[in-house]
Amino acid sequence: MAKKITLPLTDDIVKELRAGDNVLLNGVIYVGRDAAHKRMVAALDEGKPLPFDIKGQTIYYMGPSPAKPGKAIGSAGPTTSGRVDTYSPRLMAEGLKGMIGKGMRSPDVKDAIKKEKAVYFAAIGGAGALISRSIKKSDVIAYEELGAEAVRRLEVEDFPVTVVNDMYGGDLYQDGKAKYRRE
Repeated sequence: MAKKITLPLTDDIVKELRAGDNVLLNGVIYVGRDAAHKRMVAALDEGKPLPFDIKGQTIYYMGPSPAKPGKAIGSAGPTTSGRVDTYSPRLMAEGLKGMIGKGMRSPDVKDAIKKEKAVYFAAIGGAGALISRSIKKSDVIAYEELGAEAVRRLEVEDFPVTVVNDMYGGDLYQDGKAKYRRE
């Protein structure tokens, strides 16, 4: 049974999540890929504000396809999270609590997840059309010139994800490998 969570994330919510938990997210998530992350970290380095208040927020690593008539967004599958690993610890230090993508994270990101009490969720790769059904509204809020890599604000209902890395050091990818390892 999936845990239903209303965003934004808090320390209390994150403390309840463990690697392997299936979760349905409800509320607002933001979209940003590597180009947007690079700009956000540059803004922080220059003492400038981010395009949204990052405290408690969740960022989805996704490049959407154009919306069909009457839809909020087109296919909305995850992109590889490793592309933003160099930027993620800095954003977590600023208050980012959740990240959604696909693939394993670097040791630095996993250490930051533990230190900052954050969580990394996986969305199912190849299921972008199915995932898009959970997105009720999509607005570009920053870096529009980046096209598909612009920062978006999404309103989601029952957005399906699985906890991969929890604040306790749990790692679903490592657990999965260990389960089937031959010795």
